[in-house]
Amino acid sequence: MNGLVVSQVGVSLMGKLVVDDVTLTVPVGSWTTLVGPNGAGKSTLLRAVAGSVRHSGAIEFGEKPLAGMRSRERARMVAVVPQEATRPAGMTVLDYVLLGRTPYLPYLGVESAEDLAVADELLDTLELRDLAERPVMSLSGGEFQRAVLARALAQQAPLLLLDEPTSSLDLGHAQQVLELVDELRAERGLTVVSALHDLTTAGQFADHLVLLVDGGVAAQGKAQEVLTEELLSAHYGARVRILTDPEGGVVVVPLRGNSEGVSRGAG
Repeated sequence: MNGLVVSQVGVSLMGKLVVDDVTLTVPVGSWTTLVGPNGAGKSTLLRAVAGSVRHSGAIEFGEKPLAGMRSRERARMVAVVPQEATRPAGMTVLDYVLLGRTPYLPYLGVESAEDLAVADELLDTLELRDLAERPVMSLSGGEFQRAVLARALAQQAPLLLLDEPTSSLDLGHAQQVLELVDELRAERGLTVVSALHDLTTAGQFADHLVLLVDGGVAAQGKAQEVLTEELLSAHYGARVRILTDPEGGVVVVPLRGNSEGVSRGAG
């Protein structure tokens, strides 16, 4: 089965072109990360793949157009960890994780033993067992982010989209979550597309990086090809030094002093 194929995709929001003619391919079982300055279009591109914003061009997974799928069919194909998820009032962690099984439930049906077993396994995997009966409103940011990931994984979809999945996590839990995603990707053949601000982290976990600038692809390839001093200076307005760690990863080190150019604002 072919992986994710994005062909000449564009997205306009409130009359502004936010994603401009993006084309990329993500092989099955691989991990691609979108990087770029704030406002570059990373989250919007993920939303286009998820089907939550209208777009031009074509998006396919496994040679099936995602735009033509019904919501339940798409939910079995694509799972999303959003940057900011809603916390339903009065819902426990277990029930929240079980929301991920909704695409498999018959209309007006209840969870089966299989649905409960999937949720039960994820509670252990993401260290949520002791929080299972806690209301999601009572969780810390890091605890809730793990619950959001568990809900997405409960969908058992082959394509996993992660929009800044570690933004509310401390260093230890951020590393645990990304390593868990990487393990599950290897074990279950997941295809992962993420958006990350931390360039060093992006370079360590992703097979392929796509640098978005002003909605378009400025560069793509392996970390060593995208995370260069020249590209980061040109598109982030940052002075950095690029180091290679002993395991072959790329480390981006900011340099003190005024950078040339003006960094991009939030958006």
